[in-house]
Amino acid sequence: MNVHFKPIDVAKVAEGIESWVKIESPTSSREAVNQMIDQAQSEFDGVPVALERIPGRDGYGDCLFARTEGEGKRILVLSHLDTVHPIGTAAGPLPIRREGDKMFGPGIYDMKGGAYLAMDAFRRVVSAGSHKLPITFLFTPDEEVGSPSSRAIIEAEAQNAAFAIVTEPTWHNYVVTGRKGIGRFDINATGVPAHAGANHEKGRSAINEIAHQILAIAAMTDYARGITTNVGMISGGTASNVIPRDAHISIDVRVLNPESAEEVKEKLLSLKPHDPDVKLDITGKFTRPPYVKSEGTEAFLQHTRKLAAEIGFELPEAPQDGGGSDANFTAALGVPTLDSLGIDGDGAHTHFEHGLLSCLEPRLRLFQRLMETLQ
Repeated sequence: MNVHFKPIDVAKVAEGIESWVKIESPTSSREAVNQMIDQAQSEFDGVPVALERIPGRDGYGDCLFARTEGEGKRILVLSHLDTVHPIGTAAGPLPIRREGDKMFGPGIYDMKGGAYLAMDAFRRVVSAGSHKLPITFLFTPDEEVGSPSSRAIIEAEAQNAAFAIVTEPTWHNYVVTGRKGIGRFDINATGVPAHAGANHEKGRSAINEIAHQILAIAAMTDYARGITTNVGMISGGTASNVIPRDAHISIDVRVLNPESAEEVKEKLLSLKPHDPDVKLDITGKFTRPPYVKSEGTEAFLQHTRKLAAEIGFELPEAPQDGGGSDANFTAALGVPTLDSLGIDGDGAHTHFEHGLLSCLEPRLRLFQRLMETLQ
């Protein structure tokens, strides 16, 4: 019997997801994330896969691989186990509970629900030996902060991937086939301090300089081309009666394609001081490359839609998403990639974050069918 015909105990699946959600794992706590990695590792007891755990670095948690036997190109499944919610959220503003079709809890939607569903499908398929391609499942610890410690690991594994499945959450069954690239830049301005009353003319205000730069950066936004810039943080000065020597801004950039990324990066790094007596120190880069839909991803999408139709639901295609994920890395390397195949629900990163009980069986079956049929 093919594994996709075997019954699924939805109640047991829901309990499994909630057991993961109970292990609160904010990115900033290496110990907490590694407790979640421990739990994921234990889920493979008795399953015929090879496990490899890579110690974390720079204060982040570990990465965990689960691999089937087999040579050649592989299916790569990516799930992150870190969340944005601080420890104590489940005991406070977002208790783990069910209300009708909704399952609430910190990280249940982004993305422990999808990670668990894919893991459960992987176990079922591997135990039945019903996959055609070898499969690698990679759990990561730091996606919520841009994957600084896991990016190189993801990209190295993607070199041998025929397909990438990313288990970020969906909404109304949308599947993501493209995401904007994300850049992070900082500007520090250094002026000349002076007493604002006695020696105003001798000062050179770093804050005034930064104000000019903010307007220049805002002017780089081009909605028609999908380019946005946002100065999201600003700081500077020491007192209202001192011409400020120092000021700082942090900038978020989103772009649709690699060409725009290079263009905006060059513009930002080439900014010149409005006041020649003020020094600018500009740093930054694109932390996630644009995820641009390829012909391979289109073929992957059509295959996945056929499987979803067999199960009994549709997969509408989302417009290119403004948020980033680890799919950006695999797609940029030319791997056919589908994202947001995880749990349906709403409220990522909020105190009403929830997944839908009604989606658990069809989404798990979709993961199973993908792992069985991709070749």
